[in-house]
Amino acid sequence: MKIHIPSALRRHTGGHPIARIDRPGATVASALEALFEIHPGVRDRLLTEQGRLRPHVALFVGSESIRYTGGFDTPVRAEDEMTILPAVSGG
Repeated sequence: MKIHIPSALRRHTGGHPIARIDRPGATVASALEALFEIHPGVRDRLLTEQGRLRPHVALFVGSESIRYTGGFDTPVRAEDEMTILPAVSGG
């Protein structure tokens, strides 16, 4: 599985724009746990202290936001791609 890392988080992934997870598991939660084992600094940028996705972060599996597909229980397959998107605001 590939996880696309936004530029704002790449300092926590050694500058890598893509994290490859060899054992994604069956859900977004297990894929994220594998990501956090490889790049622990990403955890605090994605999750609150209660383990919830931060409001300014969106996670997509393919083109679908996990907010509408089951959250952390969203199923993933080895060939899926996950994208982390920080919220963009301005005026």
